[in-house]
Amino acid sequence: MNEAVRATNIKDADPILEIENLSISFFTKRGEIPAVMDFSCNVMPGEAMGIVGESGCGKSTVSLGIMRDLSNIGKIVGGRIRFKGKDMGEMSDAELRAIRGNEIAMIYQEPMASLNPAMKIGRQLMEVPILHDKVSKQEAYDRALDLVRAVRLPDPERIMRSYPHQLSGGQQQRIVIAMALLSKPALLLLDEPTTALDVTVEAGIVELVKGLGEKFGTSMIFVSHNLGLILETCDRITVMYSGEAVETGRIEDVFDRMRHPYTQGLFRSIPLPGADKNARPLIAIPGQLPLPHERPNGCNFGPRCQHFVPGRCDAAEIPMIEVEGHDRHFSRCVRFNEIDWAALPEGARKENPPVTPGAPVLKVDNLKKYYRVAANEVFGGGEGRVVKANEAISFEARESETVAIVGESGCGKSTLAKVLLGLETASSGKVTLGNRDIQSTGIEERDVGTVSSIQMVFQNPFDTLNPSHSVGSQIIRTLEKFGVGKSVADRKKRMFELLDLVKLPRAFAERMPRQLSGGQKQRIGVARAFAGQAKVVVADEPVSALDVSVQAAVTELLMDIQRKNKTTMLFISHDLSVVRYIADRVVVMYLGHIVEHGTTDQIFAPPYHPYTEALLSAIPIADTSVVKKHIVLEGDIPSAMNPPPGCPFQTRCRWKKFVPDNLCETQLPPFRELGAGHRSLCWLDDAQLATMEPVISFEGGGQEPPVKDPVPEDARPGTGPGFAGAKPKRPHGKRASPAAGAEEDAAEQAEARSHARSHEVRDDRSEDFGATRSANSDAGPISPLQVGDGRQADDADVPSAFDDDEAERPKKS
Repeated sequence: MNEAVRATNIKDADPILEIENLSISFFTKRGEIPAVMDFSCNVMPGEAMGIVGESGCGKSTVSLGIMRDLSNIGKIVGGRIRFKGKDMGEMSDAELRAIRGNEIAMIYQEPMASLNPAMKIGRQLMEVPILHDKVSKQEAYDRALDLVRAVRLPDPERIMRSYPHQLSGGQQQRIVIAMALLSKPALLLLDEPTTALDVTVEAGIVELVKGLGEKFGTSMIFVSHNLGLILETCDRITVMYSGEAVETGRIEDVFDRMRHPYTQGLFRSIPLPGADKNARPLIAIPGQLPLPHERPNGCNFGPRCQHFVPGRCDAAEIPMIEVEGHDRHFSRCVRFNEIDWAALPEGARKENPPVTPGAPVLKVDNLKKYYRVAANEVFGGGEGRVVKANEAISFEARESETVAIVGESGCGKSTLAKVLLGLETASSGKVTLGNRDIQSTGIEERDVGTVSSIQMVFQNPFDTLNPSHSVGSQIIRTLEKFGVGKSVADRKKRMFELLDLVKLPRAFAERMPRQLSGGQKQRIGVARAFAGQAKVVVADEPVSALDVSVQAAVTELLMDIQRKNKTTMLFISHDLSVVRYIADRVVVMYLGHIVEHGTTDQIFAPPYHPYTEALLSAIPIADTSVVKKHIVLEGDIPSAMNPPPGCPFQTRCRWKKFVPDNLCETQLPPFRELGAGHRSLCWLDDAQLATMEPVISFEGGGQEPPVKDPVPEDARPGTGPGFAGAKPKRPHGKRASPAAGAEEDAAEQAEARSHARSHEVRDDRSEDFGATRSANSDAGPISPLQVGDGRQADDADVPSAFDDDEAERPKKS
């Protein structure tokens, strides 16, 4: 924060942005769709405000409303927005144009959507000061060049002469940030600016945004689904649910003393360092986000809330209520003073017995996969070049074991998965599944037993189901391919058993993919993967496209099925928080090589491979008790077509200077044994490895959350024994709050509330809450016509009653 802002007393400053009771609707052929309702927040000078929530809650609509960029069907139907004291609703189009891009700038999720592919970077940057400040071309060029340097891009002059497609994704996003800051805006809106980027690139962008915000004193609104990123970048946070702000306050208050069940549900859904898949499993939020026309009366979160009280929580619209003793902390809950925030939901599972891995099921030995390419191969000539996608890959996976494969985009994770599945064949090396060598056998040549033994759960559930066929028919088709069952009746019976396995109602067999939510589609993907009694399941980023609460449900589902079937799972991911929670062993890949391999505990504690150290540093962790080292990797991952000599990581390694005789630059290091089964591809000697400090630690210097009795005021989930319960400390490197000098001291439908009238229905967490809705065995399947045409369906589509009242809870009109 610059000195002028740092010296500002927050109590005396006027908000730079005031949003009062904002309501935004979209008007379609079907009528008005309320997207945002009664949203209020203030942003002070130099302050960073985070807005979080599930997809569809209205986060991006708020930021577009601030920019007055709601397209021709969106309209602000209530409330007002003041910028620097002026009501933006009363501004003329000319006044709004003068503010947009000048005093208020916005950074979008996809950088290529903000850059003109036909214009060089320099010209696009120069447009901003020429348009807004009416400066000369030379001055505009000088300003643009200065900002390119400020966003820490290499060779700024070359960048200015480049086209967008010649830059990496991280470089493109840095250019978009530079473009937004060229006019020195007073307010910067960031809408998921790092979602499409690798975790190490994301870390660099976050550091950049924090630093530039402090340098220029810019106020920020950071829209994200990632609570860890919000912790690292913001001073205050607003949590949104179904179009409403449900809680807002300082980061410390909302993270550690939350006062809304939805906020608590978000935290219980993410794998914080204190989580344990055996002792302290994740607790997903039951049910689904309601569609705009299905919002209930009273509290929008009521149908999913374990604390819901009929006649009180649904009696009337609930306003934001101030939490006494906290700084501008408000909650949209009438019961927050009565709730025991440390209590687990009734019937929630508290412990699973540890699983002991069996004999090796999959062995990979010195696997190599090369691709030959030529620049002018289409014309029949050119020098052949080789892409070394996988280089000397060796590891094994045992029965019931989860082996995580992690690394940045381009490191060879997906190529390895393709070779294992037979979509590609290995260039050399050996892959053994059970007692069969499969490295040279493509998918078309593999027998049914081999194909069914190793299956995959794909990343995007929206693209893996045939939109023209029902869910049941697609599962039955898989069973036919695998030769399961002697008759149609046998396969239909097995199909229903698979729906039971993934905890979906049997009535869903008649539904079309368009009638399922993302989490439900992914459950169907899991059902198909296990249709042939797979021995190995390759899960390629299976939860990255899902909201956090759905992520928790799918993650727990995968582990439940794995325990029951003793399946081996290869879990490919870039999210090391999920990896730490789910994996037994971890394989770290970089540029086609395995650079480190060990148990999860070994990988997450020093000594590390330098690349692993950087990956761990880049994890955004939503825990205020965590103290994390910030290591920002310089440069981009090299091309696999032209890898560097020596160590594959040497071009980005901060430890290279400690290795003598230029070994890192000239020779590929051997694998070193760092412990029992812990191996690292590194030249660092024992003395240097011994100096490595933990990247992730906790208050008091420990590598595990301190064991402490829960503090009544501390509502952070899991603050009982075994969880971090110490007074929160601002993590190292976090943006300083503007209030620091003046005021630094200063929880599909809820199972306890709903019981099915006519169908046996279990939602995403019914087994965890020990409640199964009442069944009527004579009830037939739900017809798609009952659900509606073309909209996503959820468990709310199944007729249900609440408590002892047979009438459905009325919807908001």
